[in-house]
Amino acid sequence: MIQLIAQQKNTYLDRSEEIMKLVWEKYRVHEHGLFSEYYPNTFKPDLTYFQQSNQKAKEVSYLWPMSGLFSAVNILSELKPEVYIPYVDSMVLAVEQYLDTSRTPHGYQAYPSKFETVDRYYDDNGLVGIDYMDSYAITGNANYLSKAQDVMAFIESGWTDSFGGGVAWLEGVHDQKPACSNGKATVLALKIYTATKDDKYLNYGIQSYNWMLGTLQDKDLNIIWNALLTPPDGTSKVQQHAYTYNTGTMIQAAVRLYKITSNAKYLEDARNLAEGSYNYYFDYTPEGIPHVKDIPWFTLVLFRGYQELFEIDQDSKYIDAVIERADWAWHNARDEEGLPYQDWTGRKKEYKTPKWLLDTSCMAELYARIAQLKD
Repeated sequence: MIQLIAQQKNTYLDRSEEIMKLVWEKYRVHEHGLFSEYYPNTFKPDLTYFQQSNQKAKEVSYLWPMSGLFSAVNILSELKPEVYIPYVDSMVLAVEQYLDTSRTPHGYQAYPSKFETVDRYYDDNGLVGIDYMDSYAITGNANYLSKAQDVMAFIESGWTDSFGGGVAWLEGVHDQKPACSNGKATVLALKIYTATKDDKYLNYGIQSYNWMLGTLQDKDLNIIWNALLTPPDGTSKVQQHAYTYNTGTMIQAAVRLYKITSNAKYLEDARNLAEGSYNYYFDYTPEGIPHVKDIPWFTLVLFRGYQELFEIDQDSKYIDAVIERADWAWHNARDEEGLPYQDWTGRKKEYKTPKWLLDTSCMAELYARIAQLKD
């Protein structure tokens, strides 16, 4: 009986809610209704995820980590709407602080616009659009659908026919066409099509999907490479950096295209990408610890693709690979306050190191998604 009670108190939903509570307690910057980049907020390291890699963490987080929290709130709202719908309202108030209306078309910039005017990234905007579509699916609030359509308009404004199509990473800079921007745009367009049945979104989704697979898919490994580099001299080269989330978005897109069109080609694409990513990214350390070759949020996005494929195939092979590693992380890779490590194996002993908002919030989403399947 004692063991059963302990198990009941350690469901995946319990884990998700525990982490969400920690995020709200430790990262919330109350005077702005926003969140800090790191906990503790006194930690201000150099950040390396920008075009110019000399940015430092500031008073509140940049948009990418904040969006990761928005996504987690959305999934929890599906599971416990009576508790978490008010959190969606808080996240909308937060993300709207990143909206920049001084440039046309309007779009979300990397840092809250009330502090300064900064760059606008197409992949960041794709994340915001996806978050709004998920919020719309949960609440039925038409304003969220409208905001997602505005985001899509901003992304579409960045599409160019050079190098076969696609959008860049950063507005106004044309040195690359990355998987992150185009994969998220593909998923967003298909989500909007599902909600509106407006063919222009389906057409964009198919066009973007075809560009992604035709340009960035490794046909032998069945993974998606990071970017098509497009320097000013007019040449191009595929940047063969492999990140889990780029393959994850295309699995999601393939499954959604299969559901929309019933074309078995898309389902076969999804299966091939799932198997390729499974073989490429998942392994065990010499000590037998389950290991995935990427950071937590990227792996979460791959799990989204696996989850949608599982709902079609009912083959748990791929979701189980992630769940095995998330289980290990829960028991072996959390600090003294309960915050998860970036290294899920626990080998790096991050017991007292500052914790990034994105690494923390994505675990709330991951455990909630596992709860959808397991609890």
